[in-house]
Amino acid sequence: MDEDVLSTPGHLISLAARGFARLSESRLKPLGFGVGQLPVLVALQNGKASTQRDLARFARIEQPPMAQMLARMERDGLIERTRDPADGRSSRIVLMKTAQECMPKAVAALFQGNREALAGFTDAEAGQLADLLTRLIGNLDRIASAEPSPGD
Repeated sequence: MDEDVLSTPGHLISLAARGFARLSESRLKPLGFGVGQLPVLVALQNGKASTQRDLARFARIEQPPMAQMLARMERDGLIERTRDPADGRSSRIVLMKTAQECMPKAVAALFQGNREALAGFTDAEAGQLADLLTRLIGNLDRIASAEPSPGD
């Protein structure tokens, strides 16, 4: 067998993702955030989502893990749920003031981590890497949506 599975893009991307996650976690934890919460925090801050369903869709995770994450975030004082005036069965989720105030520091820490991780890359190379990864994610999303779900 001539191919080295540990040199494939999939494996290398997995290693890079875990490295970024460790780096981000170490920088976000002192601010009271977890790396897994980042999509939720950004979506709420930017007004891209305000319901559990929309947040799950935005973060690309299933509803049950999103519900658990939101419960922890509510417990930790990062978010607050309020009744949706248009639909009494639903609730709106907003960032608490303390989370809003910490977001600029969190974003700055993440950008700094990215700059450090991309040391030695030109701006063009960093942009190309982001473009290539975006295309890769699109391909993976298309493949996943075309395959039957487990249990189908």
